[in-house]
Amino acid sequence: MNLIKSLLASAAVLLAIPQAAQAEILVGFVTGLSGPVSSIGIPNAKGIAAGQAYLGEIGGEKVRVIQLDDGSDPTASARNARKLVEQEKVDVLMGTSGAPQTLAMATAAIEMKIPMIAVSPIAPVPSGDGGPWVVQTPQPTPLLVQGIVDNMKAKGLKTVAFIGFSDAFGDLMYNALEQSAKTVDIKIIANERFARSDSSVTAQVLRVVAAHPDAIMLGGTGTPGALPVIALSERGYKGPLYGNHGMISADFLRLAGKAANGIICPTGPVTAAEQLPASNPIQKVALDFRAAFEKANGEAPTDSFSSYSFDGWLVLADAAKRAMASGAKPGSPEFRIALRRALFATKEVVGTQGVYTYTPADRHGVDDRSRIMVRIEDGKYKLLP
Repeated sequence: MNLIKSLLASAAVLLAIPQAAQAEILVGFVTGLSGPVSSIGIPNAKGIAAGQAYLGEIGGEKVRVIQLDDGSDPTASARNARKLVEQEKVDVLMGTSGAPQTLAMATAAIEMKIPMIAVSPIAPVPSGDGGPWVVQTPQPTPLLVQGIVDNMKAKGLKTVAFIGFSDAFGDLMYNALEQSAKTVDIKIIANERFARSDSSVTAQVLRVVAAHPDAIMLGGTGTPGALPVIALSERGYKGPLYGNHGMISADFLRLAGKAANGIICPTGPVTAAEQLPASNPIQKVALDFRAAFEKANGEAPTDSFSSYSFDGWLVLADAAKRAMASGAKPGSPEFRIALRRALFATKEVVGTQGVYTYTPADRHGVDDRSRIMVRIEDGKYKLLP
């Protein structure tokens, strides 16, 4: 009898071992694989795949990603977030492509009290119960736009016209331009908008050109962002043209073609990683990202969007490891809370786009190390001094 009891006890232990090993961190990832923002959403998904190839386990626990397509629709972004939390019981949310979609998703995350890593820039969101729940990997728009305004000031430019999306992203870009320009006496003399789904921006471009600005700033991204670039070129505009980090995209370059030459863009260090000094810690991570991207996707990265989701993966890995050290187990409400606290205690996590240090008062987590200025020349990005 004692022998039987001993064998049964041993079997119970052996059965318990694999069960413990099966504990996993569940990540709910939403992106736009279809619709007008898919030129951002598809790279975002490839960046997550690169993150998994680079770091497949966190603190000895496996990480499983459940990915949903929101079709570039903010309503679907929020609906997918709720499905992932309420039905799939994920531990954390990541996503999505496009500012309106990400804002909708973040609002849902706060209501459900689940930590979220945003991979598109969003306007400030309420903190929610117990403190903030959402951090983001993209640089704050004012930090990027300040690089544009500094360049304008150095060239002695006095007036600028704006043409950008008629949505939350366009508002972010314009508001940042307005905030920075007034500090150096640069006057905004036009504010034209267009929808991502528009097929023509002729009227807006004609009004911008008629204002005779010293420079034009573009507030569009991806393939839709190429429309005003092409239209300006067709109308013979030769003045300074300023873009943004959302134009660091093979799709944008392919559509804009030669019209993109000369555009000056603020962007993250990963865009010109090989041109950075070896002493810059971001260079190594950026080059590691490229290798992981090729391993996961069978091609080299040609955009900046994939690196934002890759950085989100690095931020998650760092925070999740510390959350588990608190004793909280993935899959539990306690783990969600511990993960939220860990996210906002992140310190000096080196990514491809910057070095992240989050606090409850700073959901962006980056400083001037996250911005470089580049000029587009024949489909390549030349680092400006």
